[in-house]
Amino acid sequence: MSAQSGAREVGFDELATLKLLAMEGGHRGEVKVSCAELAGRLDASNQTASRRLQALEDAGFLERDLVSDGQWVVVTEPGLRELEREYQDYRRIFEERGDLTLAGTVTGGMGEGRHYISLPGYNRQFKAKLGYEPYPGTLNVELDAGSKRARSGVDAFDAIPIEGWEDEDRTYGSASCYPATVENEDGQTYSPVHVIIPDRTHHDEDQLELIAPDKLRDELGLLDGDAVLVHVEEGDA
Repeated sequence: MSAQSGAREVGFDELATLKLLAMEGGHRGEVKVSCAELAGRLDASNQTASRRLQALEDAGFLERDLVSDGQWVVVTEPGLRELEREYQDYRRIFEERGDLTLAGTVTGGMGEGRHYISLPGYNRQFKAKLGYEPYPGTLNVELDAGSKRARSGVDAFDAIPIEGWEDEDRTYGSASCYPATVENEDGQTYSPVHVIIPDRTHHDEDQLELIAPDKLRDELGLLDGDAVLVHVEEGDA
């Protein structure tokens, strides 16, 4: 990344200098620096430090007032905006939410989804936390090789927790739900959908189990063996 004003280019080294001055308080008002002090902080020569300050001033990112024992500097509004752009770039690396697309084929389940989804202890939570009552059954997707490797990325997303509960007969385990959209081979999509992953499950990492308000096979015209894309969305839990 670089910014340009006139003949002077501001690159990574100059922006590192600008960041250092802002961290010293230059974004709030004038701070006093010397080229020798700045050079030491930057592990550069005095001449290099001076050139960087000049480039920042020429670009309009810095204002300077030279005095006998150094200079008073202040980061300008354009300089702050340039630092803000750098900040947003780092946010995209470390913080920004995104989607994870997993590919696979529709496969038959073992029929357990219909039973468990309809149980009142789960059903009440689905309606309260997901905003709908799921169709009594799940769509099972067998992931392709690449998506099997990528599936673990779902664990980095914020989950909607479905708490475990018990009745007179037994205890039922907890699960995690993740918002998603399903896409068929024709590009037709359906949402809302949620990937549901029991916290203790006998399912392997090769499959996804999906719930939705409607029967996804009917809504998207799906048969066993049909290819689908599952776009798992990073959202607020």
